[in-house]
Amino acid sequence: MILDKLDTRILQELQKNGAISNLELAEAIGLSPTPCARRVKQLRDLGIIDRQVTLLNASKLELKLTALIQISMDRHTPDRFEIFEEKVKSYPEVIECLLITGLSADYQLKVVVPDMEYYQEFLLNKITRIEGVTDVHSSFILREVVNSTKLPLNHIQHK
Repeated sequence: MILDKLDTRILQELQKNGAISNLELAEAIGLSPTPCARRVKQLRDLGIIDRQVTLLNASKLELKLTALIQISMDRHTPDRFEIFEEKVKSYPEVIECLLITGLSADYQLKVVVPDMEYYQEFLLNKITRIEGVTDVHSSFILREVVNSTKLPLNHIQHK
């Protein structure tokens, strides 16, 4: 798949503001609206544009505590992992779940909750009760230095 400079610029603009109108996007990249819309549709059809979302301000919604939880499992079997993954997918507090390597943990979760009391309840009544969970280590975010949803596009070579 080859992306040209206009495709890359479209992706950069959409990563900055997914709610930008087609007219504004076309102006920003120096293209007329119809070809711009066609390119965006093609990028969607190719799966390069996966989906568009609205990012909410957690703090303004009283979600003041973000935790990173490293979880170890008792067995490394597909059924054990499947049970765990299906369970954590059902918890709205979990905004990220990663199967990891390089640490003693098997999974890392990113969890957003209102406060420490809520977190304790969540940890003790949900996470530690999932079948196969043997060890849990929590870390808490003090300050976000970088928090971005933008993917780097500077590696893309253009003709």
